[in-house]
Amino acid sequence: MDKKFIKVHQIGLRARYKLEILKDNFIDEDILKGYFSSFKEIKTIRINKKAYSIIFELREDIFKKIEEILKDLSLETLLKSVQNSEASVCVTCVSSEKPSMKATIFASSALISERLVTNSSLKAVTTTVACTPLLIDGIKELFKEGLTSHVLEAAAVAISIFRKDYLAANSTNAMLELGEYIEETTVHKSDDLLKELAKPNIEEAWVEKKIAGKVVEVLVKTEELKIGDIIIVGAGSTIAIDGHIIDGAGTINQVSMTGEATPIAKYRGDRVISGTIVEEGRFRIWAEQVGSNTATQRIKHYIENSLNEKSSAQLKANKLANKLVPVTLGLATAAYIFTRDFQRVASVLQADYSCALKLATPVAFKSTISKAGHNGIMIKGAKSIEALSSADTFVFDKTGTLTGGELEVVGVDSYDRSWSEEKLLNLTASTEEHYFHPVAEAVVKAAKERGFVHMHHEEVEFIVAHGVKTEVKGKSVIIGSRHFLEDDEKIDFKPFKKDIENSLKKSDTLLYVGYDGKLLGTIGLADNLRENSKNAIKKLKTLGVKNIVMLTGDIKEKALKIADELGIDEVKAELLPQDKANIVKELMSKGKKVAFIGDGINDAPALISSHVGISMSRGADIAKATADISLLKDDIEAVVEAKEFANKTMNLINTNFNATVGINSAILLGATFGLFSPIVTAILHNGTTIGLLLNSIRGVKLVK
Repeated sequence: MDKKFIKVHQIGLRARYKLEILKDNFIDEDILKGYFSSFKEIKTIRINKKAYSIIFELREDIFKKIEEILKDLSLETLLKSVQNSEASVCVTCVSSEKPSMKATIFASSALISERLVTNSSLKAVTTTVACTPLLIDGIKELFKEGLTSHVLEAAAVAISIFRKDYLAANSTNAMLELGEYIEETTVHKSDDLLKELAKPNIEEAWVEKKIAGKVVEVLVKTEELKIGDIIIVGAGSTIAIDGHIIDGAGTINQVSMTGEATPIAKYRGDRVISGTIVEEGRFRIWAEQVGSNTATQRIKHYIENSLNEKSSAQLKANKLANKLVPVTLGLATAAYIFTRDFQRVASVLQADYSCALKLATPVAFKSTISKAGHNGIMIKGAKSIEALSSADTFVFDKTGTLTGGELEVVGVDSYDRSWSEEKLLNLTASTEEHYFHPVAEAVVKAAKERGFVHMHHEEVEFIVAHGVKTEVKGKSVIIGSRHFLEDDEKIDFKPFKKDIENSLKKSDTLLYVGYDGKLLGTIGLADNLRENSKNAIKKLKTLGVKNIVMLTGDIKEKALKIADELGIDEVKAELLPQDKANIVKELMSKGKKVAFIGDGINDAPALISSHVGISMSRGADIAKATADISLLKDDIEAVVEAKEFANKTMNLINTNFNATVGINSAILLGATFGLFSPIVTAILHNGTTIGLLLNSIRGVKLVK
């Protein structure tokens, strides 16, 4: 689809469009709907992400205006709209405006004046005026939502006023207002914790520009940056892009992105991410990702997704809270029938479950998402936490996950007696040192460790996905894949068949070196296992993971040896990239709750297919986009931390859930049997809700 949108059909004031942007996994439906919320002419919006379609139903014909917006719509635009909006969508149904104490002060003033005023008529007027906002809200909610906890609370206050029990009415009203203020403050605090992760917002960056034949540094807006730009960042400045250092050395504080408190030393060839701060030194950085594709901007969208997503645990809590409202009303009715005591009825009506059940769960999720983010673990939303907690089977793609993802030279084999291994390596490194792909970096690193002696060569030509070409002393040098040398450059490999076989036995992959039209030798590379992979596997099993599976393209013998070393339960070897998703689906069909951990482009189908997908920090962009959880630190134990966060969060939610039902049931029964007055019931009920909210925002702690 070349266009950003296509109008599929229109009937009257209803039209459906195919929208290219909906193919982006980071697009959240509620944010997209919210983008059009200012248009009063729009009656309804429906989005079908699977079909990449958006359907508008209008009150007035403004399709031309909508199509102009769709033409320019981008992920960057949506992120900015979220950033600039004064209020974000909140899953708790609490107002997104900053909590105010005005209502609490007003209700408390009425309670105090009721004690000081002796005239009963004045008491009645003061109490009624103070409670009117609560009563009006209760009536509105009754007609809009039906019987809810707020309707019951309003009824309880109305009964107290009817009975001329002004102390009970004012005390209850004051407690409800205070409780609501604390609840709103607690919820907003949890949202603020999340929004901290989106900082800092980088607006400008220094870029190298060629003007009148001279290279100068120019300050530009970050939205103007392009892939391939050279960004200059000095001490104290924040990096605005994701990219590679091409010049400079120093230290970078990555705590805001990876949780690492100690500044990390960075040199030429190292990768850096947006949102991190240069503490010492000065860098020239090649921009690999800019704008909405940088780590900082993606995190912002993760945050917005988490604020909009409801988990099944939350839906269960909401459902139970709604079901228990008629129970409370029924007990209040029974209390009146048997006792004719309106005070007891008022007490019962206040002892509902709704607030604690509906608020504590999302606050716990958001607290965990925030804490995990500060630990370099980006969790897309509550559903991802829930899925990871229930995961009993962890499937690891070997390369870049259980292995370090960094190639190392493990062998240098010269097939020409006149060329030593050192000379062959120096030739290759001299040619490859101009590039930043993993093979080139591994070769240059190995040459430096062995005392690199640079060999003069002509200009290097880089052939994408094949290799490099240059000349040394007037003779051609060709370095790259076997296909490149043998098929494209017609270098004869037949005389070296056994040599190549022996070289392959020592490594995962070979880099072939040709000189003057002949195969000169090979450099063997391998991706070694991470030092802490074995410990991470062991810890996962203590967290309830029953089955660890490793997927690899290695030969079976080699794969089994690695699995035995790491303590992995099951191995799938000699796989093609497309096999991974099928294996994940097969495990899921057997009833397994599957978490898939990968980092490559070919891992995206498996990440999508699994119950929960986790992408490694050095993974391909498509892997990060399709994953439910994205790691920002290059550490396999971050997978363990994510699992621990998920398990403890669900345990906390279950504890809160049971406590809510248990404590509020006791309060409800006490009120039904006349043990608690309306004032005592209000204190107990609101105190329980506040306690559970504080417990949720305190969240979980990892065992170090």
